[in-house]
Amino acid sequence: MLNVGPGRIIPGNANTFHEVEFSVLTFKPMISEVVEGEVVEIVDFGAFIRLGPLDGLVHVSQICDDYISYEQVGNRFIGKETGKILEVNDPVRAKIIAVSMGTGRSGKLGLTMRQKFLGKPEWIETDIEDEYATPHAPEDDGEV
Repeated sequence: MLNVGPGRIIPGNANTFHEVEFSVLTFKPMISEVVEGEVVEIVDFGAFIRLGPLDGLVHVSQICDDYISYEQVGNRFIGKETGKILEVNDPVRAKIIAVSMGTGRSGKLGLTMRQKFLGKPEWIETDIEDEYATPHAPEDDGEV
């Protein structure tokens, strides 16, 4: 709130009316935008990620390239081959793949974490190590 002007009273109305100046911070999600958030809920079909004013859904098929199983007792997802674990309160980086905006908190965001450099911070660190540890073949410039 930047400024509140003097109020007006209208007879028969219990409210007061004021001219107000304010600033607003908005968030308009865009497809392909990379966002960071926190896992707030895990259900058998995916994980809900809190992205400030909105929650996005990472479907179980979009968590990682590994076969993922839902562990109801621990309320988490576990990768069969990689052993990657996703639990409530984990910080994650995801990419927006679908946007359907409604009113209030009813907007729907579809997210993915299957690509390299997305997911939990430790998954991203592993991707970076793998990317830069792999020797690249020298380029052939055509000279002998």
